[in-house]
Amino acid sequence: MWRRQAGNYKINMDRIADFLTRIRNAQARETKEVSTINSKVLEGIAGVLKEEGFLENYKVTGKDLVVTLKYIDNEPVIRESKRVSKSGVRKYIKYTDIKPFVNGLGIRILSTSKGIMTASKARKQKLGGEILCELW
Repeated sequence: MWRRQAGNYKINMDRIADFLTRIRNAQARETKEVSTINSKVLEGIAGVLKEEGFLENYKVTGKDLVVTLKYIDNEPVIRESKRVSKSGVRKYIKYTDIKPFVNGLGIRILSTSKGIMTASKARKQKLGGEILCELW
């Protein structure tokens, strides 16, 4: 976790929750691009979102991750997003417990021993892991 200096206090920030919030705020403003601090986890999540058709593109520029949001008829493709596993309470799932999410319209993103992937891919590879977030 990175720390942001706020006065004399250090605040722990959850990068994934911050990333999802930036996307929600950008979509509310109908902005095309979002920029955040880059990390391997966020780059993996952006890669999964692009592969699944939720994002137009993403690129790494220096220390920043720039994400291009996808809209269809001026409506954002990502309707809602939710951070599941948090720093205080981690949520894990076995591959046998993975079921379709929002009738197959949404995705769960997992952190597995083979990297960051969707829950459906993890189930096919018989991998469980930490549930990072859910999007639909």
